[in-house]
Amino acid sequence: MKAAVVGTGGVGGYFGGLLARADHEVTFIARGAHLKAIKRNGLRVESQLDGDFTVPGNATDDTAEAGPQDLVLFTVKMYHNSEAVRSLAPMIGPETIVLTLQNGIDNGEILSEAVGEPHVMIGSAYMEGRISEPGVVIQDGPGIAAFGEMKVGISRRGENLLQRFQEAGWRVNLHENMPGMLWKKFAYIAGSAAVCAAANCVYEEMRTKPETRALIQSAVEEALAVGRARGAPIMSDSLAWAMDSLDRFPGQGRASMAKDFTEERPVELEGLTGTVVRMARELNVPTPANDFLYAILKPRADRIEALHDAES
Repeated sequence: MKAAVVGTGGVGGYFGGLLARADHEVTFIARGAHLKAIKRNGLRVESQLDGDFTVPGNATDDTAEAGPQDLVLFTVKMYHNSEAVRSLAPMIGPETIVLTLQNGIDNGEILSEAVGEPHVMIGSAYMEGRISEPGVVIQDGPGIAAFGEMKVGISRRGENLLQRFQEAGWRVNLHENMPGMLWKKFAYIAGSAAVCAAANCVYEEMRTKPETRALIQSAVEEALAVGRARGAPIMSDSLAWAMDSLDRFPGQGRASMAKDFTEERPVELEGLTGTVVRMARELNVPTPANDFLYAILKPRADRIEALHDAES
């Protein structure tokens, strides 16, 4: 299989690295010092689950150089969507699959507008991953992926990809109702990450304070209500799953968005809580908890964005 990874960070580097280790022809799309290090030394993956390994340094910042692919793993941070989507065209052939493994809920729609819905599959990754230094990505946590079609149903191409992924060592599930699975995860992450960032606390603190836990639950319930209003196939266990996920998260851990706020790195606020608020306004669905969280976090997010714009 010929595959490209657009966004060679923790998620893309790990899952793409497993494909490359299984002798698939993988091209890593990267830039800057990370790109130079991969070209020089290969991509090193340091995995809690699979040990440490290095795969060949097939890497470029030019998607035209990569050419048409069988599979494109789309794993950029959501605030890079616009730029990354524009780069996809040279890699799209008649049968190319573009699989998003991002946070958020509307990445599949964004990709469909750019390359056509028949090319797009949606998914999510459940892991902690990051670039530890140029040319090196780290995988912690579950290291699990899930994927499926934009609409409810199982496809032959999904079954074929599942086999390829499993043979490469992915811990992965193919879901019939991937849109429902995506809304389930999105509602949980949007609510818990926003509260974690706003309260600047660890999960043990925010889930054991009744008032704070209630705020998280309200934010999750509102996001699911937005999904229902949009006609999404929301699963009946979505709220229970979200609260159980909240309780299972490492007690001293913090959401990645909260870490990004603390370290003044670009944040995915617009793709998470901002998207809940935007969709709710379009549908006249009340979302007071998410409105509050967005209002609290927006000034800090804008300040960080301005800081990075000034540096670039």
